[in-house]
Amino acid sequence: MITLRSIQPSDYQSVEKLIFNAFVNTEEGYGNEAKLVADLRKDPTYQSYFEVVALKNNTIVGHGLLSEVYVFKDNKVLGTGLCLAPLAVAPKEQKQGIGAKILKELELRAKNKSYPFINILGHPDYYSKFNYELASRYGIYPPFPVPDNSYFIKELQKKRLANVQGTIHYLEAFN
Repeated sequence: MITLRSIQPSDYQSVEKLIFNAFVNTEEGYGNEAKLVADLRKDPTYQSYFEVVALKNNTIVGHGLLSEVYVFKDNKVLGTGLCLAPLAVAPKEQKQGIGAKILKELELRAKNKSYPFINILGHPDYYSKFNYELASRYGIYPPFPVPDNSYFIKELQKKRLANVQGTIHYLEAFN
């Protein structure tokens, strides 16, 4: 049975190993995602409420983190939302719905805190299953070149993106 809970500082080392193992043998490879997570925890906007671990037999087998992003246009913030980075599941536990459970829990938490959207740079086949749409359909774009079919957004509250078009700006930890 899989249980979900907010991260605790005692989980940090296990999560770091999990993230490395989840990414190291992928097509994209490991891109310092564990360092990104550690740096995001230092940001003043970080909330442990938006960092979730999945446990199986009291062992961490999955992790997801949401952090704030801002939609800018003409040097003005038009909206504040969240981005998912990273979502990681232990290689031996993948394809069992653990990532989906983490994602749904994070979406629920984001809705509970009234965030209007979640932004994701990820695999088109995976995130489209959870009703993530191309961000470009909303007039929202990344601050760096990426394939349009891998840059997603999900509106968590109806019509909250109606007047929000521009470029996503990430926290300093992403730089």
